[in-house]
Amino acid sequence: MEKIKLLIVDDSALIRKILTEIFNSAPDIEVVGVAEDPLIARELIKKLNPDVLTLDVEMPRMDGITFLRNLMRLRPMPVVMISTLTEKGADITLEALGIGAVDFVPKPKVDVKSTFNDYAEDIIAKVRMASKAKIQGVEVTNSTSGSKRAVKSLPPTVLGCSQNNSVDIIIPALLERPLIRKTEKIIALGSSTGGTEAVKVVARELPENTPAILISQHLPVAFSASFAKHVNDISPMQVSLAEDGQPILPGNIYIAPGDKHLLVLREAGRYICRLHSGPPVNRHKPSVDVMFRSVAQQVGSNAIGVMLTGMGADGARCMKEMRDAGARNIVQDEESSVVWGMPGEAYRLGAAEVVVPLNQIAKQILKFAS
Repeated sequence: MEKIKLLIVDDSALIRKILTEIFNSAPDIEVVGVAEDPLIARELIKKLNPDVLTLDVEMPRMDGITFLRNLMRLRPMPVVMISTLTEKGADITLEALGIGAVDFVPKPKVDVKSTFNDYAEDIIAKVRMASKAKIQGVEVTNSTSGSKRAVKSLPPTVLGCSQNNSVDIIIPALLERPLIRKTEKIIALGSSTGGTEAVKVVARELPENTPAILISQHLPVAFSASFAKHVNDISPMQVSLAEDGQPILPGNIYIAPGDKHLLVLREAGRYICRLHSGPPVNRHKPSVDVMFRSVAQQVGSNAIGVMLTGMGADGARCMKEMRDAGARNIVQDEESSVVWGMPGEAYRLGAAEVVVPLNQIAKQILKFAS
């Protein structure tokens, strides 16, 4: 079995040691080197030709963002950021994802060894996924064989969410399809790995009179406000974190907080946001499946479903329920996805009415909404 060659870049000797132990415990990953700063890392990349990097943000001699920007310009390769769960850490991580990092691993503030070890499987899965991801539209190839490694559906994983509950624990399936007369359109969008940038691509092209959009993006709660601000800065629509009981109005984008499921509720002839603090579903909170099922039940044929890039299968099952209820569904194609896990599974289940590249999704949304 050909192993994924990993280079760890972090100024903390403790972090380097813990991550080396975690990754070397995986049969398909080999830590080929460690570096305490980007200048050392630069030389090791030339010498060792790794498949994936893990990269800290705050390091001596050169910060991680500057190094990442240079790396993506000169030698694009998969990078997983090691990020602090703070407001500053969120902004820097979202910037890194915009530059080209594939994903991130939150760095605990206390009890680092125990916390990292508790979520070793999740950390390993992110590196496995990164090794197969597409970097800035270019399919990554194995550095030793040159063979393409196509991205297929991978196990869902978000650091800190180990519960693999079914969507039924939050919102049971209905035996009969409800009759829904309300004609107001609602767009429901789900995404995960690569989604923070994909969402911005879509939101940038939607006019301010677009029907309301609900978004469930897999992110830690500490990153939610920063993500909403980043999207609001580039979108003609008004973007905010969803609040419980908040009316759902056209021209607005409502983003699920990172510690709550986002559902739609039809109440007194209008739609409102309902936040649910129940357990993770498909190991995620917010879960796209939870949001999509609520939309299928409450909005029915007046809904438009959108599935963007993401690892795993969260949302696929209930996107099919949306289509069965009459919704018009759009799935991002494999070529433009960082990881074709969630959209690929939705396609395989027959949940997609159309499959289009990322740069055509906004146009397709407006076509369905008209």
